[in-house]
Amino acid sequence: MARFTIPRDVYFGENTIEELKNLQGHKAVLVISGGSIKRNGGLAKIEGYLAEAGIETRLFEGVEADPSDTTVMKGVALMNEFQPDLIIGIGGGSPIDAAKAMWIFYENPDFTFEQAAIPFNLPQLRKKARFVAIPTTSGTGTEVTSFSIITSENTELKYPIADFNITPDLAIVDTNLAQTMPAHLVAHTGMDALTHSLEAYVSIMANELTDALAMKSIEMIQEYLVASYNGDTNARSKMHLSQCLAGMSFSNAILGIVHSMAHKTGRMFSIPHGCANAIYLPAAIRFNAVEAGEKYADIAARLNLKGTTTEERVEALIRFVEELNRALNIPTSLQEFGVPESTFLENLDVIAEGAVGDPCTSTNPRPISVAQMKDLFLEVYYG
Repeated sequence: MARFTIPRDVYFGENTIEELKNLQGHKAVLVISGGSIKRNGGLAKIEGYLAEAGIETRLFEGVEADPSDTTVMKGVALMNEFQPDLIIGIGGGSPIDAAKAMWIFYENPDFTFEQAAIPFNLPQLRKKARFVAIPTTSGTGTEVTSFSIITSENTELKYPIADFNITPDLAIVDTNLAQTMPAHLVAHTGMDALTHSLEAYVSIMANELTDALAMKSIEMIQEYLVASYNGDTNARSKMHLSQCLAGMSFSNAILGIVHSMAHKTGRMFSIPHGCANAIYLPAAIRFNAVEAGEKYADIAARLNLKGTTTEERVEALIRFVEELNRALNIPTSLQEFGVPESTFLENLDVIAEGAVGDPCTSTNPRPISVAQMKDLFLEVYYG
């Protein structure tokens, strides 16, 4: 039996944050990262619409990239004092992921991060509050997923929280909010979305529903990502919808070793998540093709890439990813990104073991040993 879970309502398109005027509730905590949503006027609009709905608001700001458990618990303290019946995560993956984790511990004060990191182990939510997600970047898909990634401030280990309970109740995918992203963020989040779709499509948990969403997202990325990077406003709107489709797919099919590798190296080597995914993706496709060649070939055929045999189409798909990376000015290797060789080699055993143990590895189409993972990291370091 398969299961498919997404938010009850997804509003998408231009000016859809106006739907907040119809939101039912009394008090809302808004969780954001920095000042960009303030500077571009988005936060003021959101607060205004909530005021029209008669909802009192309190702001929690300053969520960092790779949000920490310390930040989460600061947010929980604010919620315990304010007692909201709505929690609204606004921004990229970091503030929305942090807001999801705050929700868990606001409703369940005796729960621990160690318990939360056990897959599908969360207690029931919605006893105190409902959750609304408003993405302003076009890559993570977290507004429609059952995932949250939180980092321990003391150990820098990640708590990967996976449970359908934290799937938002409402997602508002307003394409206007994505228009102010800088080009490098468009590139990194776009390749994150592509990785989500490609990994979901070949996951051992994939099914007909997740495949349909993943494939549509991949087709849209082929058509719109480079144009979005170059500033085309319509393309940027389309990419905001494409990443949402990718999120719906991977939230149910899960992911693979590209994300496992990125999870273990992002903070250690200071690589933006989407950039890391883009660097690792070609090598991972080649490794996984032993088991998933037919599905990769199917993607290539649907994208009208050259090739008649499975092997030719797999290579065409790899070239497609590499050409996207070049068009988006993404480095081809960790060495080119600037990770010092000594730092990489000193940590190779740790990142290889960590990536093999990452939850995303369990749904990868091909099993991988620590020795094979080390070889894969060496390949993506030296290119």
